[in-house]
Amino acid sequence: MSYAELHCLSNFSFQRGASSAHELFERAKHHGYQALAITDECTLAGIVRAWQAAKAADLPLLVGSEVRIDGGPKLVLLVEHIAGYRVLCRLITAARRRAPKGSYRLLREDFPDATDGLLALWVPDDPDDAREGEWLRARFPQRLWIAVELHRGPDDAARLARLQALGQSLQLPLVAAGDVHMHARGRRALQDVMTAIRHRTTVAEAGERLFPNGERHLRSLSALAELYPPELRAESVRIARRCTFDLGQLRYQYPRELVPNGHTPASWLRELTEQGLHWRWPGGIPTKARHLVEKELALVAELGYESYFLTVHDIVRHARSQRILCQGRGSAANSVVCYALGITEIDPERIGMLFERFVSKERDEPPDIDVDFEHERREEVIQYVFARYGRHRAAITAVASTYHGAGAVRDVARVLGLPHDQVDALANCFGRWSDALPPTTQLREQGFDPDSPLLHRVLVLTAELIGFPRHLSQHPGGFVISEQPLHDLVPVENATMEGRTVVQWDKDDLDAVGLLKVDILALGMLSALRRCLDLVERHHGRALTLATIPPEDPDTYAMISKADTIGVFQIESRAQMAMLPRLKPRNFYDLVIEVAIVRPGPIQGDMVHPYLRRRTGEEPVSYPSEALRKVFERTLGVPLFQEQVMQLAVVAAGYTPGESDDLRRSMAAWKRHGGLEHHRDKLTRGMLERGYSADFAARIFEQIKGFGSYGFPESHAASFALLTYASCWLKRHYPAAFTCALINSQPMGFYSPDQLLQDVRRHGVAVLPADVRYSEWDCTLEPDRRGGHALRMGLRMVRGLREDDARRIERARAEHAFVDIADLCERAALNTRARERLADAGTLRGLAGHRHRARWAVAGVEEQRPLFGAATQSHEQQVVLPLPGIGEDLQADYATLGTTLGRHPLALLRAQLRARRCRSSKELVDIPPGRHIIAAGLVIGRQRPQTASGVTFVTLEDEHGMINVVVWRQLAERQRRPFLESRLLMVKGTLEAESGVRHLIARHLHDLTPLLSSLDVRSRNFR
Repeated sequence: MSYAELHCLSNFSFQRGASSAHELFERAKHHGYQALAITDECTLAGIVRAWQAAKAADLPLLVGSEVRIDGGPKLVLLVEHIAGYRVLCRLITAARRRAPKGSYRLLREDFPDATDGLLALWVPDDPDDAREGEWLRARFPQRLWIAVELHRGPDDAARLARLQALGQSLQLPLVAAGDVHMHARGRRALQDVMTAIRHRTTVAEAGERLFPNGERHLRSLSALAELYPPELRAESVRIARRCTFDLGQLRYQYPRELVPNGHTPASWLRELTEQGLHWRWPGGIPTKARHLVEKELALVAELGYESYFLTVHDIVRHARSQRILCQGRGSAANSVVCYALGITEIDPERIGMLFERFVSKERDEPPDIDVDFEHERREEVIQYVFARYGRHRAAITAVASTYHGAGAVRDVARVLGLPHDQVDALANCFGRWSDALPPTTQLREQGFDPDSPLLHRVLVLTAELIGFPRHLSQHPGGFVISEQPLHDLVPVENATMEGRTVVQWDKDDLDAVGLLKVDILALGMLSALRRCLDLVERHHGRALTLATIPPEDPDTYAMISKADTIGVFQIESRAQMAMLPRLKPRNFYDLVIEVAIVRPGPIQGDMVHPYLRRRTGEEPVSYPSEALRKVFERTLGVPLFQEQVMQLAVVAAGYTPGESDDLRRSMAAWKRHGGLEHHRDKLTRGMLERGYSADFAARIFEQIKGFGSYGFPESHAASFALLTYASCWLKRHYPAAFTCALINSQPMGFYSPDQLLQDVRRHGVAVLPADVRYSEWDCTLEPDRRGGHALRMGLRMVRGLREDDARRIERARAEHAFVDIADLCERAALNTRARERLADAGTLRGLAGHRHRARWAVAGVEEQRPLFGAATQSHEQQVVLPLPGIGEDLQADYATLGTTLGRHPLALLRAQLRARRCRSSKELVDIPPGRHIIAAGLVIGRQRPQTASGVTFVTLEDEHGMINVVVWRQLAERQRRPFLESRLLMVKGTLEAESGVRHLIARHLHDLTPLLSSLDVRSRNFR
């Protein structure tokens, strides 16, 4: 007795399929099925995951899709061989591209005359209606069956008889199928919930939209034998044996048009590389660089990756031609070839990296190069790629967005009938950091009864739903580009954003199938750096690039070691600031380590403290073996980088390069899909065989699990470290230009313009107010009295003012200076809203005297009618208005600009804070560690790294500087409201100091926000 299931939906049929491909294949194997088809509705989004699950279960996968023709029949299409796969991809693409995101519309005319390689199962809505059969039989000659799907309904026997009669009348064979939506009957409740979610109703009101029973699961062979005649079950196996297609048969081709006539990809890559070498080293190419480039080009040629490098180079060349700053990173980005091609600005000799560390002929996988572009101009690059290759050959990678705790419980609770306020409260119990179910204590705090059967049902179903794919979204910038039309490889559909299309596969799926992906990513710091370099050239006459910023500057490293890093790249967070005085970076490679070490992977793997102890000499540097010395020597015997873990597996556990790459993929995916456990036995066995201890093997595996959370590759850390150094060097030597560029690039980073301006003022830079007589839209630099430069606030800081209003002010002022407010409003054509915003923000002081007079003046400006456009404004007698008080100005500054150049709010509140025994940040410097103190400040940021401990770093600001507060998870949960809602926070705690870094370990939190009255101060939380 044998059977193959030909009609089965996975959870990539969003809100329909209630089981993953892994669950489905395990269950099918358990029941003894001969094969399993995954036929998600008009999509192949989950087929790569199904392919991997099929290999793991050692059970054949049949590739297919369920579709319904617009106004016509429902079909299950199965791929027989590769020609049929191409037909299916084109059909899905046509149907998806015709419809809005998330839907499809398949027309009869989409089906080509020749559908060779594609088999069709017809699922008749009415077994007595034969009208569709003739058309289908013409489209699928000798490749059409009638699907018999029986689910123990009251009319199974009658339905079978009617379908048999239909088959005889049309001369079509019948086959058994299951219309499977779940791997086991136990998922029935979840499937009902998903159906209600899809239809935006409740389970109680879903009615006939729900299946009448739980029979749409993978049933045992004996259960199937009770329902289906033997010949129908045997036919399913015969169909399965016809389907020989495997995703491994796909052959991707690189684009070819980048190579000019007379060149091969190899010769053209060499030509471009030679040009780049002379550009990088005009005085002569160093011997070591020449040796490395020859070695790299030979390896690239051996692996056939020339077109990959040419593709990335072409994109970067276009960006540079448009003065768009970019920087490459990834497995091959730190090579001499990429340096010569302009893909990266890192001289490989600066970091001593070897190309073979990242690109290996044994692994036989394409190199991975991500390119970061200015975040404001990345869209220009994306549209260039679409224009260069056409939408039929270029598309963005998809991301399979999954359910997380809060989103899952919202959907489940809503369709189970909980009222909106309880849905919100329950979602808040999950918070934003974990997919784990909330503890009963937290549920009780929110007013829930953990013993309630309804709540228990909600939480059980939520736990099942967490991790399920929810929808396809677009990758931040991963592009797939091919020589052949993409829809021959993978279906393409519309993105939500107009002008973009996406392939249906996740980036991990592309890697598994071997499709080229180029990441075109956005990075706010590149926008800021480009603006800063322009300012330095304009105001200081110094033309610099990322590659020519002076390296290894002692003053820059001294600033970094003091954690004076507000606003710079990567090392500006509180966690990084706490690490910097301990690690004290002294050279570029120290920065590479600093970028990588404050990550969940090294922290959870307990790698940080051993490294620091060894660096400071508190612990001897040792290696488990001489063989591992080469792997770990650059990080003092501690594995900090993803590449080191892969090397360790080869050296210490006997992995092949291919197996080590599989370990890397498992590390990246295990949090979502599992799959690391099978490496535990292999690693342990390999290490024990080579003389390593069981304790060492266990410790290494725990570290590998840490990397699964966020293991940072050395190649990416090096590229990020270059931007880190560049931003720090510019902050140290040109602080006014650096801060000006940062503010003009907002929103980005951990810090608001208010904190950036407070910081640059503490560094001695004068900040001038926004003023319509001088300010442009952007912040600018002006000469100060000391021969340096002051920062002039731009009109972009005026909340609610539109850029086109500011640009009109600039153009009118360029003609001649404004005489008065009426002249400004008339020549800049400012409407009432713009005039009031400018007056309230104090930008009219120079024309009116102060805010009150400015507001009075703009109120008297009349809107000009076309007929009276040339009429002059009448001049009213000047009214004496009182000056605004300090408190009034402060309130208005924060409300309209988000900052103030007057006294800090806490300077005005200091007397009240002293009455509460609050110390200032200035006083904390002289207090011995271990003392219990009280401090208060404006909350400017809450940062919670993805560590196991769940600590939150809260940054408070007072009139003298910053106060670092550490809030443990238990306290944050116990005092949730003051922790999350305070704008002015008082903290009682213990002062701790380590390596010059002072923290206040919080024991109690108190919300002092009422003291601020209506002062509009805002924090940047959990970035």
